Amino acid sequence: MSRELIVDARAVHAWYGSSHVLHGVDLQIGRGETVGLLGRNGMGKSTLIRALLGHVRQRQGQINLFGQEASRLRPHEVARLGIAYVPEGRGVFPNLSVRENLVMAARRGKDRRNDWSLERVLETFPRLADRVAQLGGQLSGGEQQMLSIGRALMTHPELIVLDEATEGLAPLIVADIWRVIGDIRISGIATLIVDRNYRKVLARSSRALVLQKGRVVLQGESDQLAADQALSGYLGV
Repeated sequence: MSRELIVDARAVHAWYGSSHVLHGVDLQIGRGETVGLLGRNGMGKSTLIRALLGHVRQRQGQINLFGQEASRLRPHEVARLGIAYVPEGRGVFPNLSVRENLVMAARRGKDRRNDWSLERVLETFPRLADRVAQLGGQLSGGEQQMLSIGRALMTHPELIVLDEATEGLAPLIVADIWRVIGDIRISGIATLIVDRNYRKVLARSSRALVLQKGRVVLQGESDQLAADQALSGYLGV
């Protein structure tokens, strides 16, 4: 793992009201690294993401992002550091066109990079190019997910967080999204992936962690985890 860490979170606890969801979770993500986050529903995966990004305010522990203390940062401040979030609910603006959804988020990256221009995103997602003038609310679920990922890429992030990016989508759309996730990895953008298809996650990540009841119960190199007989028990497969 790269020692230049984008995320260095240690002993993270999180609550929703009186419900204690995370119990001392550690997570490190190096620059350019792809990490998988696995676990059954309700085990704390989305809560960990939201705690790191500042969406969960009831939290404890040490959270460093890009080498700076970030435990008190709010979501928009985390985004400005260079972290893009593709939430499970997609977050598309239904009354804006595809073009407007993309352009409103666009900004150059560090060193004024513009690798993920509007043109490149539309080339990556030809379905969006065909619907560039349509409203976000008129798109199918799969097209909205493509739009959400494309919008995140146009912020030129150092890290992109994908929370259930393929959930409930048609197989052809799912294949398209996994293709793009592979392209993101090759491009050098660090990625944190949450997805129910653990085989795909392990095939496209260098490391992975498994959560059970808000605790890390298994972690290691992805190819080693794929061969670990304990994995299926924790994932219920």
